[in-house]
Amino acid sequence: MKKILVTGGCGFIGAHTVVDLIENGYEVISIDDNSRSSVYLLEGIEKITGKRIKNYKVDLKNFDETLAVFQENEGIDGIIHFAAYKAVGESVSAPLLYYENNLFSLINVLKCVKEFNIPNFVFSSSCTVYGNPDAIPVTESSPEKPAESPYGATKQMGEKIVKDFTIAGKCNAILLRYFNPVGAHPSIQIGELPIGRPQNLVPAITQFAIGKISDMTVYGDDYPTRDGSCVRDYIHVSDIAHAHTLALEFLISNKNNASCEIFNLGSGNGVTVLEAIKAFEKVSGVKLDYKIGPRRPGDVIAIYANNNLATTALGWKVKYDLDDMMRTAWEWELKIKKDEELLKAQNHILN
Repeated sequence: MKKILVTGGCGFIGAHTVVDLIENGYEVISIDDNSRSSVYLLEGIEKITGKRIKNYKVDLKNFDETLAVFQENEGIDGIIHFAAYKAVGESVSAPLLYYENNLFSLINVLKCVKEFNIPNFVFSSSCTVYGNPDAIPVTESSPEKPAESPYGATKQMGEKIVKDFTIAGKCNAILLRYFNPVGAHPSIQIGELPIGRPQNLVPAITQFAIGKISDMTVYGDDYPTRDGSCVRDYIHVSDIAHAHTLALEFLISNKNNASCEIFNLGSGNGVTVLEAIKAFEKVSGVKLDYKIGPRRPGDVIAIYANNNLATTALGWKVKYDLDDMMRTAWEWELKIKKDEELLKAQNHILN
């Protein structure tokens, strides 16, 4: 059984990938400082897989703590690196926070990859590296434009760091550029748990619909798109997760033609923000009284993927559609509310 280290294993995409890895026969350990995630998802992982994975509560910016995890776990066959801050808007207002966290943590992990001769590395990247593209859908060879946010810049820099590292060393890597991961595991045992007010559309929709937040804003209705709102490529998180398992298997089987390869992970469909809202209203039966606000700094106008390379090289197939994404996201939100109410009732009885 091959051993895989997942950084950010308690996060949204990380937890779903841990499940997929376990279901495909891998042993998994996690590093997550839980500053923007919750061990709540570890319980869901256990319910789905029957396995309780070990999570090291370690800040990857601290090299000595990071090194200690590698020293304790010999024979790691591959790493999937998710651990990063990801809110575009926050990165605009707090750029140094993003540059420090996203880049220092990556560098420390790669130092350990070098020291322990770990052969396979998968990097969590983003379609933000394309900036505002000249043409859509974007392919892996589409030119990178200046990043629209510090978050996007950290992904561009992260890719460059990984590429240079693989050229200089013996590690092979895959850069996975996601578009907009949404939804929840079909079991509804794990899903997205934003810390604070959601920065992304779908958790903002579900939290507004359930009454957790009191207002919801669509940022801009004057973009040059079919209804004036931004166009994005939404992809179910379980589809994204399985692509990581396939990427690891691709590297482990020595199918890569270069030391560092790139794959887009998107559905291939462009959906406007207003269309996504309508899809949610249809599957949930909840009408959303949102408001229109000004454009948000850092947002690109329109982007969606050409995913042909991932489907042909990795054998990846998109399984879930937009209705599945919205339905599972809503069911997850309902589960969270039920669990919170149950916890409150239990605490009331105990007190």
